[in-house]
Amino acid sequence: MKRICLVVMMALAPAAALARQDAALSAKGESVYAAQKCQICHSIAGKGNQKGPLDGVGAKLSADEIRMWIVNAPEMTAKTKAARKPAMKAYAIPKDELAALVAYLQGFTKK
Repeated sequence: MKRICLVVMMALAPAAALARQDAALSAKGESVYAAQKCQICHSIAGKGNQKGPLDGVGAKLSADEIRMWIVNAPEMTAKTKAARKPAMKAYAIPKDELAALVAYLQGFTKK
């Protein structure tokens, strides 16, 4: 019985470590969202500009699509025929901050 418990615990340990890493990355992404003042144009859970809700964005867009909206918004606007005014501009943020912001936004899978 002890051997089975040990095996189960060893199997779950990497998953727990990965969950902690994901949580830390998402927390950093939340900080990037605030620092970049994304709430001026977007809202999450009713906080920010209601014209650009991001609730559920993780269920609608892939990580690559979210990344492209951040770094090449004009291309994504043309590709999706988005009509929101003013149009989103492209942002140049450090790679680690971009990854964290994308991870944070990917976490919003429900409206």
